Amino acid sequence: MPAHLLVTGGAGFIGSNFVHHVLAATDARVTVLDKLTYAGNPASLAGLPEDRMRLVEGDITDASLVDELVGGLTGEDDAIVHYAAESHNDNSLNDPSPFLHTNLTGTFTLLEAARRHDVRYHHISTDEVYGDLELDDPERFTEHTPYNPSSPYSSTKAGSDLLVRAWVRSFGVRATISNCSNNYGPRQHVEKFIPRQITNLIDGIRPRLYGEGLNVRDWIHADDHSSAVLTILEKGRIGETYLIGADGEESNKDVVETILRLMGRDAGDYDHVTDRPGHDLRYAIDSTKLRTELGWAPAFRDFEAGLAATIDWYRGNEDWWRPQKAATEAKYAKAGQ
Repeated sequence: MPAHLLVTGGAGFIGSNFVHHVLAATDARVTVLDKLTYAGNPASLAGLPEDRMRLVEGDITDASLVDELVGGLTGEDDAIVHYAAESHNDNSLNDPSPFLHTNLTGTFTLLEAARRHDVRYHHISTDEVYGDLELDDPERFTEHTPYNPSSPYSSTKAGSDLLVRAWVRSFGVRATISNCSNNYGPRQHVEKFIPRQITNLIDGIRPRLYGEGLNVRDWIHADDHSSAVLTILEKGRIGETYLIGADGEESNKDVVETILRLMGRDAGDYDHVTDRPGHDLRYAIDSTKLRTELGWAPAFRDFEAGLAATIDWYRGNEDWWRPQKAATEAKYAKAGQ
């Protein structure tokens, strides 16, 4: 187990959940490198032990800063865990340029530092690099599914994955990759699907659903994603890719209706809005390799129970999400969504 981790994007949603998980489950120290854009929130790290967690505000494309931080990882098992990314599909359609800068140049910068200092590197990626499946397709994504990204966001993540593979083969960088399905849980920005629906209902606003809402996502609780990444760090084979999923396929329509029901509203009390261009139909992860080779298993097997806990978190932490809400809804309103 590493004694010291550098977690990029550790003030974002899944990055901060990983930092909380590592500090609770291990004795490791964590240095968080986060640019603190609109999606990064220092409040997500509040209350963590100061002697084991340090937050550094900075850009992963800042080669000098990255080199200094990676050079501080001196233990044999110390590692970089790279979460930092521009990740919101709608934003990538409006302006792809930040996605190329952060997701490609940022990954390149980190890989070069890992190469110089011979530091273990783990790359966080997405199932969206595989494109989508038909709604009635019995198949699921595996580590052997060809890449077929649909959006500027997923194409930059696919490109970053390929950079990692090339640095493993060409330079011997000690790296692994994980591609995960859609995460839900505490501390997710309110622009995202589930927290937007929850916080709209708290504010008395009817939820809005893209198109008919038949698109299927494979949901996993952020804690399960964190435990899977930690398992890969401890047991994963260098150069390998592992898919992370919890068998959580749900249509967007079913998710909205479940949220409405859990919050005491009529399940049909929502509006449809114009669908997003290039909206992928279905994602589905086959995580057999991770489970059989490394012995990982998800703890959150009941999606509705996990969703209820997430609703409780947003109800109890309004001071965390309220500052983001007005600007987010103004942006959606400008786009007619």
